[in-house]
This record gives sequence, C-alpha cells and structure tokens, in this order.
Amino acid sequence: MSRQPIPFARLEARQGIAWLRQAYAMFRHAPLAWLLLLFTYYLLVALAEFGPWARIGQIVAPVLKPLFAVGFLAAAWTQERGGSPKFEHLFRGFRSNLYALIPLGVVFLVGMTLALLATRLVDGGALIAVLSGAEKPTEAMLGGGQLEIAMVFGALCALPTLLALWFAPALVVFRDAGAVIALGTSLMAALANWRPIAVYGLVVFALGGMLPSLVLTIAQMLFGDAVVGLLAMFLVVPYLFAFMATLHISDYVSYRDVFHAGEPTTPATAPG
Repeated sequence: MSRQPIPFARLEARQGIAWLRQAYAMFRHAPLAWLLLLFTYYLLVALAEFGPWARIGQIVAPVLKPLFAVGFLAAAWTQERGGSPKFEHLFRGFRSNLYALIPLGVVFLVGMTLALLATRLVDGGALIAVLSGAEKPTEAMLGGGQLEIAMVFGALCALPTLLALWFAPALVVFRDAGAVIALGTSLMAALANWRPIAVYGLVVFALGGMLPSLVLTIAQMLFGDAVVGLLAMFLVVPYLFAFMATLHISDYVSYRDVFHAGEPTTPATAPG
C-alpha cells in the first residue's frame, strides 16, 4: 500500500468545463450502458433508504457510496481503453481494497451528518425537520429565505468532506493509497485546483439545477400544469439521468486529468 506523497497537477480554470465535456462525450458513445449502471445504482440506494430496513439502509447506503464510485471509475477506465461499460463494473468496488474504501464511506456519512446538524445554528433545526418529514415548509420559512440560508450554510460545512472525497476512491484503486493518504491527497489536490473545481461546480449548478427549473417554470407559465407534467416525464427526467451519468463519468475524467496529466491511457494496473 502506497505511503509516499502522490504528485498531482495544478490545472487552469477552463478544465472544469473540459471535464464535463469529455465526460459527456464518453456517455454519448455508450448511453444505454451508462444509464443501466446509473439506474441500478439509484434503485439499490432507494431500496436501502426507503425499504422495510430504512433505518439501517440510511446508514449503510452512504458508507457504501465509495464502493459504487469505484464501479463507475472501472466502467470509465474500461471505456477509455476501447471496452464498454458493463453491469458487473458497478460492483467492482466490492472486490477492491475494502479496508480503505469502507473508511471513506464512514467519513462521508459522518461529514454529511455533521454538516446537516450544523444548520441548526442558522435555522434552529427547521431544515432538518423539513428533510425528515417531521414538518412541512411554512410560508414564513419560504418567504424569509430561512431554508435557503440553512442549505447554503450546510453546503459550505459539507465542502471539506466533499473535497476530501473527490479523488479519494480513485486514489485507493488506481494508486493503492490507504484511506488517510487518499483523503489527505484528495483534499490537497482539490484545494490546489479550486479554480477548475469552482467552474465545474458553477456549470453543474446551472445545467443540473437552474436549467431544468427554468424550463419547467416557462412551460407552466405558457401551457399549464398538464403540459409541465408531460415535459417533466419525457424531457426533464431523461435529461437529468443523462446529466447524472455524465457527473459520475466526470469523477474519472477529473482524476485522470489531475493525477495522470499527459500520461497515455494504458496504466499498468486496472481498478479492482
């Protein structure tokens, strides 16, 4: 297991857009295969979090997230070398370094939980109550921007965890890094590349959040609720599935760009 410092590149801001463009190009070459992986993953998450074992599943699902991330990395690695994403790639992480991947999942669970709990400092627990279903959002909450402020604060609190985990699963499987080395290296590399990551985040927010909302809002104004429902089902939902698949692929693209800049696409060791 590697304990040596892992070098990484410092990239320009425009690379954040390049990551998404390259990831979408990979998705476009095998859309059905990627959608199958994505749909299976979210189906398993839904079964875990909303099934009869929901209390356990809500803990297990985040812990297993890095293992499934390895699956998407393996599929992208294979496609880049002329192969095709396959169903079995999704479970490749379960045959990888579990001693490093499981701790990453625990860090994700703890970090996200603490970030959510921190929102109580802003709204007294209103966001947590709404997300848990204990309360419904009131006009005062929505009108005063209370929930929005809490969400932004929570996202800022979650940012260190997200950056530490950005490249960590890939570092475990591609560089044989332990959990601590992977987390530390990922955080340092992400901070060093804050410009492309910031651009990436802004583009993701615009394309994944603002654009679908804008399309549905305009459709509702022009055509009414019936057309909005059809538009959401046949246009927005497929778009979001394709978009989410692109995001999963971009995890691999960004890792390769930061840690293997300029290298040929024939590394000695495949994931898992």
